[in-house]
Amino acid sequence: MLVLFNNGIQAVVGLATTYVLYHYLSIVETGMYYFVLSFVGLCEAGRYGFLATATVKFYAGTDKERGQTVLGSVWLLAIFLSVIIMLINGVGLLLLPYTNNPELILCIKWIGITYLSTLPADVIFWRLQAEEKYAKMFLYRMLNGITTIIAFIILVMLHRFTLETALIWNFLTNCIASLIGILWNFSGLKTIVHRSRDCVMEIFHYGKYTFVTTSISSILANADIWIINFIFGPVLGPTYVAVYNLANRFMQFVDLPLRTFITTGMSEMAISYNKKNMQQVTYIYKKYTGMLTLAFIPFNLIIFGVGIVAIKIIGGPQYNGPMLLQIIGAYGLLLIISVSYPIDRFNGLALDIIHKTKVNSYKVIIMLVVKIATGLLFAWLLKNIYGIVISTFLMTIAAIFYGYYQLRKSLDFTIPGILSLGYTELKVLIRKTLKLTAKT
Repeated sequence: MLVLFNNGIQAVVGLATTYVLYHYLSIVETGMYYFVLSFVGLCEAGRYGFLATATVKFYAGTDKERGQTVLGSVWLLAIFLSVIIMLINGVGLLLLPYTNNPELILCIKWIGITYLSTLPADVIFWRLQAEEKYAKMFLYRMLNGITTIIAFIILVMLHRFTLETALIWNFLTNCIASLIGILWNFSGLKTIVHRSRDCVMEIFHYGKYTFVTTSISSILANADIWIINFIFGPVLGPTYVAVYNLANRFMQFVDLPLRTFITTGMSEMAISYNKKNMQQVTYIYKKYTGMLTLAFIPFNLIIFGVGIVAIKIIGGPQYNGPMLLQIIGAYGLLLIISVSYPIDRFNGLALDIIHKTKVNSYKVIIMLVVKIATGLLFAWLLKNIYGIVISTFLMTIAAIFYGYYQLRKSLDFTIPGILSLGYTELKVLIRKTLKLTAKT
């Protein structure tokens, strides 16, 4: 429930921030804002993929001495990764006089320092997660989101809300959250003196495949924005980014239950695998995948109606007419595609749990190739955002087939079997819920 509540509040804060951006910046400026943050998110995903899971795995439940060594080694690697990004950004700064592209100029100016500003906050969050301090983890994550939206609202009231000030205050609120975490002694920064070469190498070798998987997943999440900018150019590109992002923004309704069940299903599958009970691993995989796949059909019909109302409210008057119809159409198609997301996500999760992280990294590479190739093709042919939606569908289908083929080598299941068990488990869950409701 803490995980679900945490994800839900974060989604609400994210939508509030989106409302301010879409109402008080132009369509082009909103697209440019998300374009910059897409590259920041890519850099952060690399750091997260390399160190987040490794921090939890090696730090959780250890004695004080081992914990200090692990946390100190994590800090060393996190700083090293940040230095690499800052050096690359520094090279980019030297190229500023030779470009007039506004998106590229903004990226060079803001990616490095924005990425650096979230470094302490990320390590703090991983440490709190490893220590199972979920309440503090929730409050700390909220600190950044709430300070950002408050800063944006104050800027709007002072009539100083622009693309530049939005990026400045996004950076400053990241710094505030990181500084508060250090002052509260959540970061464990002092443990860097306890680092060890063996521990650093242990974390490095563990994290290299999850780094590839997470980084490419982040590229996939932002590939749409880059393809749109490339196909539609500097004039229409940011406009179409804003349109597509508004449609895609409300996919959080789907992502919320999916991430929550993945979090709980991960621990159940890991426990069963560590006990060498592959039959139970298969059962848990089929149960969660089947339940979510079937539940998404009526659920998505409901949130389609909710999403249309929310899109009209958050988008504002500048997204009316044909543009609004294109947003709603893309949103509806994405919801249809999302029915297949549980199979794809749990395929990847199961591959990681049974120690086939290399295979899972191959899966996301295939997804990236299909996404970019079909995205460029259909966006160019159709000249609208529906081409991007088609590429999302083809990418998901390719991932499901590859993941299914690889997972079947270790687990005994079929797609009809997944749906059958999911239907049975859903009936049991609904029956129990109705009985509990009747008693209360």
